[in-house]
Amino acid sequence: MTSPTDLETPAALIDMRIVDLNIARTQSFLDKAGLASRPHIKTHKLPFLAQKQIEAGATGITCQKVSEAEVMADVGIEDIFITYNILGEQKLARLHALSQRCKLSVVADNRTVVDGLSRVFSGGVSLDVLVECDTGHGRCGVQSPGDALTLAQAINEAPGLRFGGLMTYPAPDTMNQVETWLGQAKNLIGEAGIGCSVVSMGGTPNLERAAEVPSATEYRAGTYIYNDRSLIERGACRIADCALTVQATVVSRPTAERAIIDAGSKVLTSDLLGMEGYGFIPAAPEASIVALSEEHGTVNLNGSNWNPIIGDRVAIIPNHVCVVSNMLDEVHLQLSDGTIETHPVAARGCVL
Repeated sequence: MTSPTDLETPAALIDMRIVDLNIARTQSFLDKAGLASRPHIKTHKLPFLAQKQIEAGATGITCQKVSEAEVMADVGIEDIFITYNILGEQKLARLHALSQRCKLSVVADNRTVVDGLSRVFSGGVSLDVLVECDTGHGRCGVQSPGDALTLAQAINEAPGLRFGGLMTYPAPDTMNQVETWLGQAKNLIGEAGIGCSVVSMGGTPNLERAAEVPSATEYRAGTYIYNDRSLIERGACRIADCALTVQATVVSRPTAERAIIDAGSKVLTSDLLGMEGYGFIPAAPEASIVALSEEHGTVNLNGSNWNPIIGDRVAIIPNHVCVVSNMLDEVHLQLSDGTIETHPVAARGCVL
């Protein structure tokens, strides 16, 4: 395959020139900020891209699920952080087996998770467990610095476990609040005589403000490697920084105001993230993808100069690129010479 026009659609096309620029730019930024880079692979789910990130200077990677981490360990990645509460005997057994193959760390935000980890890891090499902190995002995490201290003490006392530090996924634009929260927790833990060597935070939307949290020691960015429409809307990237586009074909023109493309919710996903429309068409910015069914995308052409005919190809920047990666068995890489390589999405569907 030598050209994007040879691709069957719908398809994900990744411009590797942009990927390389995004990796280099982010690594340089974090180096200057004095933060270790630990990129989240949930965006791309591709072992060779994780290796590229490590070669550029990342200290290790972040995964969300045990099954994702297993895929990455299979290619020899040696330092993996799983940022998800792990429960259930089968998952814990897999986690223990994984710990024999790489340097592994995990999170917990409650005693039930800590007790399960301790039961499986007691008697062997200690597992590093970080306390997940809710610094304002409203998802998982202990609710106060005092709660962080209490759970850190429980981890420190649990057989088979070692307190590894603090972890948070901050809400956008809350850096002062995050620093106050983490600083208080770190001080309380230090006053209790417990070391806190790692304070991990993340999120591409907050990346440019990472230095505003001096308590942090590492940063987990994921989406930056591709970027997407949500980040364009936030001003976190430019259209030119978006490496992945969904390639689609116009399959119907029922009216002068409506075109139908062959990319529906199974490819573009239904995530809106507060925006209108289900993706951005750089070649026709006034057109709007107003509706998705599973296999169809409806494009409203009112106000647009774009007048596609059936069979025309179109490139779409998705709203949320991380989800797109999980929708497809393979992605297509456009290399610097313009040729195309096809790669399986190795960690696709890894939800366990």
